[in-house]
Amino acid sequence: MSRDPFRLTNQLDPAALDVIADRLETRGRHPCFTKALADYLDRMAIDDRTDVLDLGCGTGIVARAIAGRPGFRGTVLGIDRSPHLVQAAARLAAEAALGDRVRFVVGDAQQLDRPASSVDAVVAHTLFSHLEDPGKTLAEMRRVLRSSGTIGLFDGDYASLTFELADPERSRQMDEAVVGSLMTNPRILRQLPRLLRQAGFTLDAVLPSIVTEAGSADFWRGSIETYAKLAPHAGRVSAATTATWLAELLAISDRGEFFGSCVYYAYVAHKS
Repeated sequence: MSRDPFRLTNQLDPAALDVIADRLETRGRHPCFTKALADYLDRMAIDDRTDVLDLGCGTGIVARAIAGRPGFRGTVLGIDRSPHLVQAAARLAAEAALGDRVRFVVGDAQQLDRPASSVDAVVAHTLFSHLEDPGKTLAEMRRVLRSSGTIGLFDGDYASLTFELADPERSRQMDEAVVGSLMTNPRILRQLPRLLRQAGFTLDAVLPSIVTEAGSADFWRGSIETYAKLAPHAGRVSAATTATWLAELLAISDRGEFFGSCVYYAYVAHKS
């Protein structure tokens, strides 16, 4: 199994965690992601939910978005295995003056310290591609969910993630190296219809979106910079290799020849 640094945030040094935190915040504010988030939260009728869990909350950008919605009157509990990220999430929520509508704790999405049937919504935003046992997490989500509850899962179909270099074969090799280093389950979204049914959920909606940039990199610039820093932590590709890859992609972007793309999906389901 890949030593996916996003899965092992409780084992990373503060410098690597700060790279992750910066990317989570930057990505979460991008229009592509704010729209996708708003769309599936609307589909979940999140404003009508009183107790919400945000699994793998990272810096809390999704929890803050939920708590800050004008129609939301409930509370959000964010859970992450990294104390460093939980501290950052608490600080950012305090700066946003969200009061007691949101709080954050250290925990494991595969073994939730919550009573059965205690929440009415669970969100997992860019978590499932990094899980070693997605079925176990789905079982925990179902256990803590009330009978009328709903879940929202959003992630990238990272088997579709690609960046084009001058040499097509090297492009393929680097795509595979980066994805293999940073995503534990790059095909998980293709498996979710089966896994949701097996876990006792009924699928309500699938909301696809695609982030493609051709010409110059805007959204993808931040991603490739982050990937180049984090991928070597998995031990599959060297820092020198990712630095060369990044420099080439940035030069391609400066020439107006960039191509980068990934498909994202949100799944909304309820307890069967």
